[in-house]
Amino acid sequence: VQEAAKDTDASGIMFLSQELVDDLYSFRDRYFETHGVEDAGRKQNDVAQEMAKTLKRLEEKEDLYKHSAQFLLQRGRCLNVAPGFSQTAEECLSRAVKLEPGLVEGWNTLGEQYWKKGDLTAAKTCFTGALQQSKNKVSLRSLSMVLRQLPPEEDAQEQSKRILESVELARQAVQLDVTDGTSWYILGNAYISMFFTSGQNPQLSQQALSAYAQAEKIDKASSMNPDLHFNRATLFQYEEMHSSALDGYSRAAALDPGWEDAREREKQLLNYLDQVTMLMENKGKVKARRLRNMLSSLSTSALGPCSSPQFRSPSGRVGSLEPCSLSSLTHGHNGGVAALGKVVFSLASAGRMAFTFGMVDRDETCCVVMVYNTADSWGVLIGDTVVIPEPQVKRHSVTHKDKSYDFRSIRVDSPLLLIVNGKRQVMKSQSAAFVTYKPQSE
Repeated sequence: VQEAAKDTDASGIMFLSQELVDDLYSFRDRYFETHGVEDAGRKQNDVAQEMAKTLKRLEEKEDLYKHSAQFLLQRGRCLNVAPGFSQTAEECLSRAVKLEPGLVEGWNTLGEQYWKKGDLTAAKTCFTGALQQSKNKVSLRSLSMVLRQLPPEEDAQEQSKRILESVELARQAVQLDVTDGTSWYILGNAYISMFFTSGQNPQLSQQALSAYAQAEKIDKASSMNPDLHFNRATLFQYEEMHSSALDGYSRAAALDPGWEDAREREKQLLNYLDQVTMLMENKGKVKARRLRNMLSSLSTSALGPCSSPQFRSPSGRVGSLEPCSLSSLTHGHNGGVAALGKVVFSLASAGRMAFTFGMVDRDETCCVVMVYNTADSWGVLIGDTVVIPEPQVKRHSVTHKDKSYDFRSIRVDSPLLLIVNGKRQVMKSQSAAFVTYKPQSE
C-alpha cells in the first residue's frame, strides 16, 4: 500500500511539473494576448524570468525525482523555452530518452536542442526516431524544417526531392491537427522553399499565402509570429507587392525589436523605391545631348531574332513581333509586340531580388525594368540596346508610413527572355533564386 501511495504521489508531482512547464510555454507563445506590441522589447527578458521561476519550482523536487525520465523531460523542456542552445537541457533530455526510449516528447525536444546547437544531422535523427515511436505533428513539421535547412545536395534533382519531401511532411502535420497554427505556418514556409527552388510556379506562391492566412485565422499566436510576417514579406517583395512587403517587414520588426534583419529589409526596400523613382524621373541623369546621340542609333534592326517569323515568344506565340513605344504598353501582358530602348541606368542595390535598369525609347519615355533570377555576373550597361518581347507591365502605387511612390515597370522573369544588342542571352545568365531564413525558429 505504501508503494502504491508513493507511486500516486510521484505521478501527481509529475503532472504538476508538466503543468508548470506547459504554462511557461503558453506564457511565451501567447505573450501578446496579455501584453501590447509596445512590450515586444521586454518579451525575451520576461520569458527568461518566468523560466527561472519555473526552474526553481522544479528544482525543489529534484532530489526525489532526478532519476525519473519524466522529471528530466520537464526540466529539459523548461530550459528549451529559451531561444538559444542549453548544454544542461541537452544532458537532461539525453538521459530522459535513455531511461525511456519511447518518450516522443523527449526526442522532439532533444531534436530542438540539436537544431539550436547547429547540429542538424543529430536533430534529424531525433525527429526520425520520434516518428518511429508514433506519428505526431511536432516530429513531422520539425523534420520538414530540418530537411530544408540541411546543406543543399550537390545533385539538383536530389535537392528537389528533399524539398518535396519537406512539403509532404508539413502537409501530414497539418492533417493530424488542422487547428494547429504552427503546422500551417511551417507548411507555408515549405511551399515558399519549393516555390523558389522549382521555377517559381505561381500556384505554390498562392498555396504559401493560403497556409499563412490559415495559421493567422485559427491561431492568435501565429498572427503575432515575427517570422511569419518576415517570410511572407519576402514572398510579397518577389511578387512586387511592395506595400504588403513593407508592412510585413515593419510588423516583424515591431514584434521582435532586436531582430535587425527585419528593420534592414524595410529600409533597403524603401531606399530601392527612392532610387528607382528618382532615376526614372531624371532618366538616369543622362545629359540631353548624350541621350539624343544614344537614341539616334536605335533602329528596328536591334529587334534581332524578334523580327523573324519563326520567333517563339515567352507566351508560346510563333511569329515576328512589332516594335512598340513604352507609352503605348497596357497593364498586364502585351502580346505580339516588343518594347525597344536604350539603357540609361542600372541598379544593383543591397538585398535586391531583381536586377533593375531603366530604359528610354525613341519618344524619350523612361520605364523601369526588373529582371529576376539573374546570375551575379549578368547585367546590362548604359547605352546597351534592349528588346523585351511581349512585355509584362505593372503599375505600382505604394504607400508606407510617410512615403508614397507611383510608377510603372516591366517585369522579366529571366534574363534569357531578353535580347541585348541584338543577341539572345546565354544560359549561364540565369540563376536559381533562393530565400534566406532565420534558422532557429524558422
